[in-house]
Amino acid sequence: MTGRVLAVANQKGGVGKTTTAISLGAALAALEKRVLLVDCDPQGNATRGVGAEAESPTLYDVLSGGVALDEAIRPTSFPNLSVVCSNRELVGVEVEFVRLGGWETRLSKAIRGSVTPFDVVLLDCPPSLGHLTVSALVAADGVLVPLQCEYFALEGISELLNTIRRVQSGSNPRLGIAGILLTMYDERTNLSKEVANEVRQYFAGKVFEIVIPRNIRLAEAPSHGMPILEYDIKSRGAEAYLAAARELLGRSS
Repeated sequence: MTGRVLAVANQKGGVGKTTTAISLGAALAALEKRVLLVDCDPQGNATRGVGAEAESPTLYDVLSGGVALDEAIRPTSFPNLSVVCSNRELVGVEVEFVRLGGWETRLSKAIRGSVTPFDVVLLDCPPSLGHLTVSALVAADGVLVPLQCEYFALEGISELLNTIRRVQSGSNPRLGIAGILLTMYDERTNLSKEVANEVRQYFAGKVFEIVIPRNIRLAEAPSHGMPILEYDIKSRGAEAYLAAARELLGRSS
């Protein structure tokens, strides 16, 4: 039984996408939701960020048909948060599977076929609009877009929106934007405020009220293999992601 499936996606790198997937997952888990984090990126940053080892079975084994998703699910040290790990093998998906019919639905079928109960499934997408991201969008109920509070934040976002529309009109008509989360916000600068205002005007009603601040503890947490709520729950970053999790739950209710 699977609950809401959200793809955390932005083809622009360095916007806090994996940090958001991990931190929001831990925050939802802290709010007593059963959360599954699926690492859809061959770089495996989400895997390492929760302190997991990318040993078989991984997402590659699931997508290749070798194992069911339930067999690849592993608990993390954070209560209520589980993970499906990935490593460089996942690069093979771009080459091996695309010649096969229905490649874009493999992840969706794996998730829908899972019997392990989760309230929320978060799909951490790679920083591209390749086959892995498209597969995640086909599997998802909604897209959560982390957007950095810097100039060029909107650059390329139209490409993501076009991809979402193509998936909506083709394989997944239920897909929508679950929300846009402003990240790396520096309240001391006019730049962050200007970008935030511009994004809120451009995406009226889609942007989270809470913003994620620039926070050194957020940057440190992955190197320790811990979500921010485990590494430093009193940090501004942890508080922000807890607020974002509450807002997300309110948006979906």
